[in-house]
Amino acid sequence: MGEPRMVFLGFGKYVRADRIYAVEPLAAGERGAGARTRVWVEGIPDPVVASRTERSILADMGALPRRQRPSPQDENLF
Repeated sequence: MGEPRMVFLGFGKYVRADRIYAVEPLAAGERGAGARTRVWVEGIPDPVVASRTERSILADMGALPRRQRPSPQDENLF
């Protein structure tokens, strides 16, 4: 499997993917200043607030497939 992946949470924060054990999207009323998701990390007692969505964090961890974007030559420009 190799070395653990580092996952970018936003706000200049990175954590090891194998240390993340839960992610929770923030409710609309809790969001503000870019805050999108609570991330629970092994060894840190309180959740870390991330500016990225839970879906993008899980994709970086390898838990979800990344969305496929068409390559520029495949786009219909006209």
